[in-house]
Amino acid sequence: MVNVVKSAPLPSQLALLQSHPDLAGKEAQAGAMTASSVSEQASAGLNALSKAEIAQISDYNAAYKKKFGFPFIIAVRMHTKEGFFFDFSRRLQNDTQTEYANDLQNVYAITLLRLNTMLAPK
Repeated sequence: MVNVVKSAPLPSQLALLQSHPDLAGKEAQAGAMTASSVSEQASAGLNALSKAEIAQISDYNAAYKKKFGFPFIIAVRMHTKEGFFFDFSRRLQNDTQTEYANDLQNVYAITLLRLNTMLAPK
């Protein structure tokens, strides 16, 4: 999967990034995410955010999309709630090329984590 995405034309890579839901965004609030996304965000406490935290993440999501043209993507199972806020703030300072690469790396990490879960012996 990683090799396919890496060799895909830039518009296809961008479409992949742009199809990702916002972190703790409207899809999460409406219950319209995949079961994997719901479980991952809940494991990091993103299903139990305060109103102030939801507002802060919403502001970060909007600022990130405005600056870069694609959503902030992070492998939530590898972070804490506090880590998201830290990474959001830190990554907003990056340039578009760096964030494009960061988002793709996080897509790869999310895919690997999900595949490991699906293929783990039961």
